[in-house]
Amino acid sequence: MADTGVIHYLQSGDGVTRGVAGVLLAMSVASWCFLIVKAWVLARAKRQGPRALKHFWQAATLSDGISALRATDRERVYLPLAEAAWHASEAEVPGALLARVERSERVLRALRQALLSSQRRLEFGQVLLASVGSTAPFVGLLGTVWGIYHALGSIAASGQAMIENVAGPVGEALIMTAFGLVVAIPAVLAYNVLGRLVRQVSEELDGFAHDLHAFLCGEGK
Repeated sequence: MADTGVIHYLQSGDGVTRGVAGVLLAMSVASWCFLIVKAWVLARAKRQGPRALKHFWQAATLSDGISALRATDRERVYLPLAEAAWHASEAEVPGALLARVERSERVLRALRQALLSSQRRLEFGQVLLASVGSTAPFVGLLGTVWGIYHALGSIAASGQAMIENVAGPVGEALIMTAFGLVVAIPAVLAYNVLGRLVRQVSEELDGFAHDLHAFLCGEGK
């Protein structure tokens, strides 16, 4: 009885077969490493957010509030917004174009830029998970098609087209499709879960930016 299995398939395969397997392995390692790191960062940001904002708004001055954010916002999610708004509200350069812009507009523009920067940081790497989830099944299918092609070619050349000679090589080739799905499914699930966390933190950032603008430019500034 001929040897079968994943190891035998990779050992007997050519460069394309091993290359597809290597690509799938690299996709899996990259997506899992990113998943773990990103989940840790987002979980910390979501957990530290309420406490950081509480300390900020309980501070006596804006400077003290920013100092409190530096101590509690370890992932630097809310801190850039507070610093940008503070610098914009204090920026007074006589004779410069910036001096002709109203204080409210300066703060709003600074908050918008800081908000976009924080959101891009939160969303960083989501494209990787989406790409792995969408392409890994097709990469695995490529390995399967290539493996079946060579298996059938070898069987045709040997002239022994019995079912036991066909089932083994074809079954081994189908392993690559299974590998593609094994790589893609966790990436898709992680993309959806992490995307939900990103949206939740982004909503809190939007609220914080609105409150900062109202505080710095409202009636009670």
